Amino acid sequence: MMQARLAKKLGPEYVSQRPGMGGGPKLSYLEGWKAINLANDVFGFNGWSSSIISLKTDYMDVTDQNRVTLGITAIIRVTLQDGCFHEDVGYGTAENLRGRSAALEKAQKEAVTDGLKRALKHFGNVMGNCLYDKDYAAAVKKMKVPPVSSICVALLIP
Repeated sequence: MMQARLAKKLGPEYVSQRPGMGGGPKLSYLEGWKAINLANDVFGFNGWSSSIISLKTDYMDVTDQNRVTLGITAIIRVTLQDGCFHEDVGYGTAENLRGRSAALEKAQKEAVTDGLKRALKHFGNVMGNCLYDKDYAAAVKKMKVPPVSSICVALLIP
């Protein structure tokens, strides 16, 4: 049953788009909060965990005006309740930010989120692996996002 669920592909409501590098074609991706919600839904809120295996600052440039540009690599492990785990690398950057602490915080969070999403994808299509299939990624861009049900809206509005 779990294997069948992990093999399903993401619906268009989970997939976001962003411009490609250098103004190239749009790229499909899974936002970090959606990946966490999916993991909670598929594995249970207490059926999985993540841990930072390593966090390394790859470079840091600081200008005379205390503007910081840096890159950070994170290795993240996602472990299921039964002990099964996958690891992957994430990368985060900060460009031209004022102060080291702000730059480090931004890049670290970005690297950890990227690594988490990349580690989760190893568990199956529903965790984002389907987005690496170019045919599926092209097809999902054309799909209509289903409307939010009134029940969900009622839960969101106080």
